[in-house]
Amino acid sequence: MELAIDTSSGITSVALSHKGELLASVTWQTAQNHTKELLPNLICLLQQAKLQLDFIDAIIVAKGPGSFNGLRVGISTAKGLAFALNIPLLGVNTLESEAYPFAFTGMPVRPIYKAGREEIATALYRQKDNEWKCLEQENLTTVNALRHRIKQKTIFCGSIPPEIVDEIQQKLGKQAIISQINSLSRANSLVILGWRKLNKGEQDDPVTLQPLYLRPPHITKPRYKSPFLSPQVRTKSTKKWKYQN
Repeated sequence: MELAIDTSSGITSVALSHKGELLASVTWQTAQNHTKELLPNLICLLQQAKLQLDFIDAIIVAKGPGSFNGLRVGISTAKGLAFALNIPLLGVNTLESEAYPFAFTGMPVRPIYKAGREEIATALYRQKDNEWKCLEQENLTTVNALRHRIKQKTIFCGSIPPEIVDEIQQKLGKQAIISQINSLSRANSLVILGWRKLNKGEQDDPVTLQPLYLRPPHITKPRYKSPFLSPQVRTKSTKKWKYQN
């Protein structure tokens, strides 16, 4: 039995599978509340399936790209469970799990994730001769830059915002086939891809597995660094503190 965790976006899922076959899942919309909502929904899933944690033989987790906070919560939970239960841990690329439901078409499949700053995260996959391949690793780009790399009809998938869908259609025309993937398909492909890795003898080290961020998180620098404050600034800060209190 495998447990899959996907917290890479606002559509969050936990799922149970047996040898890559989806048995049960819980999917919900979250507003960056992964920390509060993940474990209660995981417990709910296990209760519905009438299973205990020790029935789980492997943990599959979406490793990104995606939400900074969501990925951190999901991967930390997956690591903790894998370590506590002493079972294999398998990280699966979120973009690949978005693309895999379209493998049967034999066409190039390009998942899209809105990355902010007018950029998108994308990669390119295709199944040919019954072999699923990554033709282009995950990267940050723009729709305008991407149009020069599209040479044939391509399926665009994922939770693509309407404004990006419009831009893709305007710039690529008939070369772009837009398909909005549903959350159940992503949970299903996550367990299939995770099981394939496990079946090949692959697994990730809980110590070294990290979220796949295509850019570092935005961290605001502190206005003052206290060890180096000048006497003037320290005096001002002290006076202000005394006044406020």
